[in-house]
Amino acid sequence: MEPFALTGERVRLAVPTLADADVLTACLADSSVLRWIGAMPDPYTRDDAVYFIEQVTAPGWRDETQFNWSIREKPDGWRGDDPEPPVFGGVGLTGLSSGSAEIGWWLATAARGRGLAAEAARLVLDWAFDSETLALQRVYWRAEVGNWASRRLAWNLGFRVEGCVRAEIVNRGERRDAWVGTLLPGDPRQPNEPWPANAPMVEPPPAVEPVETT
Repeated sequence: MEPFALTGERVRLAVPTLADADVLTACLADSSVLRWIGAMPDPYTRDDAVYFIEQVTAPGWRDETQFNWSIREKPDGWRGDDPEPPVFGGVGLTGLSSGSAEIGWWLATAARGRGLAAEAARLVLDWAFDSETLALQRVYWRAEVGNWASRRLAWNLGFRVEGCVRAEIVNRGERRDAWVGTLLPGDPRQPNEPWPANAPMVEPPPAVEPVETT
């Protein structure tokens, strides 16, 4: 499949290119970003960014095994033929198999708290579930236990947390427990269960009432 962009009201998702390597490196030099992404090298270098662009992203699109985009904020007045806005995050689908895929995302510290990652993830989910595109039957999300920021976003997108799986993910060579959640095509794209009472209130959860489902 040829790479393409997805555009929303405030964000544009475009496939990272070598022109983005320096910005990607700067974003991922932040230990608060790498803390929860165990598959990424730490420290993260420009060579790592080039490897991701050339050896992971490009073959993934070509072979349709994974789809990665860089998250970019559209400037006021931006047009489709303008240069791509700077990168400040990433979102993608991996593990495609039998109508299922995993979604993941990361966001630079300076871009957090404005709903940009949520808009980016919704664009990807809409494309993934569309009957004219991937027509996925399920998208799942995983996060290391304790990554409440990721869980908060997944909750706001409508993912239902199915439970905690022991030693589910590898972070810096160590297997760690992870939350696992799922989203189906017909599920509402808003909270469908109460926000956990034991969640630390570093930031208040979104002001959206949970939706009762039967």
